[in-house]
Amino acid sequence: MLALSRKKNEALVINNNIEITILEIKGEQVKLGITAPREVPVYRKEVYVQIQDANKEAMTGESISALKDLF
Repeated sequence: MLALSRKKNEALVINNNIEITILEIKGEQVKLGITAPREVPVYRKEVYVQIQDANKEAMTGESISALKDLF
C-alpha cells in the first residue's frame, strides 16, 4: 500500500486518467473528488464487496443447474 499525505485542494493522479482531489477535511472525515473516464467503475469498498458477494452467490450450484434446466 502506498500512503501519501495530501492537504485540501491537493490531488494525485493514477494511470494518467484518474484524478483524486482532497475536497474537504473535517475531523477524521475526508471528502474526496474523483475524476475518471465513464468506463472506469468507481465504488465505495463496502458496495464493491456487496457486488462481489452477489456475483458469487449468483454462480452457486443452484443457479447453474437452473440454467442447465432451461436447455
